[in-house]
Amino acid sequence: MGHQIFLLVCTIALLASSSLVSAEVVKHSFHSPNSARKILVAENETKKSVDGILKDLDIKGSIDYGVRAISLGSRDFGGLYSDKPLAVISPAGADDVGQVIRHALQLPTLTVAARGNGHSVNGQAMAHLGLVIDMKSMADNKKINVNVNYMYVDVCGGALWGDVLKHCVSEYGLAPTSWTDYLDLTVGGTLSNAGVSGQAFRFGPQTSSVTELEVVTGNGEIIVCSNSQNSELFFSVLGGLGQFGIITRARVLLQPAPDMVRWIRVVYSEFEDFTHDAELLITSQETFNYVEGFVFVNSDDPVTGWPSVPLNSNQSFDPTLLPKKTGPVLYYLELVLHYNNHDDPSTLNMMVEKLLGKLKYLEHFKFETNLTYMNFLLRVDHVEEAARGSGIWATPHPWLNMFISKKDIDAFNRIVLQNILKSGVNGPILTYPLLRSKWDNRSSVVLPQDEIFYLVALLRFTHTHPKESEIKQMVAQNQEVVQTCIKNGFDFKLYFPHYESTVEWKRHFGDQWERFVDRKRQFDPKAILAPGQKIFTRNHIL
Repeated sequence: MGHQIFLLVCTIALLASSSLVSAEVVKHSFHSPNSARKILVAENETKKSVDGILKDLDIKGSIDYGVRAISLGSRDFGGLYSDKPLAVISPAGADDVGQVIRHALQLPTLTVAARGNGHSVNGQAMAHLGLVIDMKSMADNKKINVNVNYMYVDVCGGALWGDVLKHCVSEYGLAPTSWTDYLDLTVGGTLSNAGVSGQAFRFGPQTSSVTELEVVTGNGEIIVCSNSQNSELFFSVLGGLGQFGIITRARVLLQPAPDMVRWIRVVYSEFEDFTHDAELLITSQETFNYVEGFVFVNSDDPVTGWPSVPLNSNQSFDPTLLPKKTGPVLYYLELVLHYNNHDDPSTLNMMVEKLLGKLKYLEHFKFETNLTYMNFLLRVDHVEEAARGSGIWATPHPWLNMFISKKDIDAFNRIVLQNILKSGVNGPILTYPLLRSKWDNRSSVVLPQDEIFYLVALLRFTHTHPKESEIKQMVAQNQEVVQTCIKNGFDFKLYFPHYESTVEWKRHFGDQWERFVDRKRQFDPKAILAPGQKIFTRNHIL
């Protein structure tokens, strides 16, 4: 892990130093007395106009019209869109969220968006001239209540998964069953989409590990729901893209947390072998606890090439040992096996060898290390810290996430991975299989038709001060990938979908569109919630 993090940190430094400091940095690094006075005047004028709209809104939390708050509410991790809200609300709890929505109901155009930790990539959590609710600021976020007898945790919708992990593991030796790779995401945010990582083939997405929710609907009602109580709302909200309600509390199933993990990467030159082994592992009774897959470039690029694969500084990737006919990209499976401190090391090693013995990876290209369970789940934190320090965490991230049916993944590899993306995306490319049967079809998530389908994630990074042309090129390439899938008739769905028209949304939801509209009609008939998704508009009559 140290080697991997070291390479990523070095890469971040290279990206940060590869472009000159722009005038924008100088311009925003300080304000003259004149500009400070102008900002103060603008804030006061904004407050007067917003006061007229929100004068009767009585909440225990706070309403912020300031430049910083508005700036926060008008940007996200993607950095591609910016829509300024009227104000940012920091609620004290669910009652405040309900008050905000009920207030919006009384006005003809006002909309409300719940913002978690701001990791949307296409403006999904924004509300143009509406109200953004900063869920991360909720006072209730500190309430993480573990029930050891029934093995669950009650947690606020604005709490970060990383905080849930640390509390549950350190205090109780327990952990949720399913995760995302990056844990500085809010509970309500991931449950409104799905929440996918290498454990999903066993336990399903994070939405499958939830047994109860507290939701504030678009009607302003605070409702507790579950599989057996208000079940239509429960399944509507899970994967519902924020369209039916704001999650203010979730009950998440727990299991005993292991002490340690064996973290392994094995390399493939042939996509057929890579997918065969990945599918074998996710369908076997005896298998690893975590299975993911990556695509990397057949070059010495420190971000996307050979150096990105080893896990420790004492490991190296020797390209001279690769087959002579290796193509422009290669693949590796990332595998994890849980164990405890009291387990016999020889027994652990025998199990690892037994599981790896079924696989067709390249000889000489196995990398492994041992980590604590918590450090493995928090492995991205070090990358984030370095990226924030260099400035590239705040630059645009034109990411693309998709689900692609097994029947089309070979053609996708041939047309997209080995051609369109053969030079990489200046960041990780993930691709690994999932099982449809682990997802509850009553939720609002839409999936490809095959039992086995693949997650494909293009996690692009840019330089510290990227040119506009660079960003446009990345976005255009994403669009080329999507259009290629459409042109070739691939069975695919966007994960974290983003469309601009009703026609595109209807195509996305397919035969589930009418169900989605019916749910909107029932739980948010005035289309107040999540306007940034651009599925429904405030004045559209449902």
